[in-house]
Amino acid sequence: MSDLEFDILDELYFVIPFEQLLKALPMDEKALKEALHSLIEKGWVKCFLADSTELSKEELNLENDYRHYQYLATKAGLFAHNSL
Repeated sequence: MSDLEFDILDELYFVIPFEQLLKALPMDEKALKEALHSLIEKGWVKCFLADSTELSKEELNLENDYRHYQYLATKAGLFAHNSL
């Protein structure tokens, strides 16, 4: 796990919208978007719509809609985060 991934997971113990996550971390939007994509592919982060509807990987449009999603660490992500 990279330092960047660790820092992101550290913020995702609760559901958080993209803009709030961006403000909480010292990185630019592109870097955060790419890191979230990687964490989702690893199964360490999941996405929700604003109404708390969880989205499957197939439903996600991270290229265009990442700003509209909310993010949360998965059980596997929290385990990886706390195993270091």
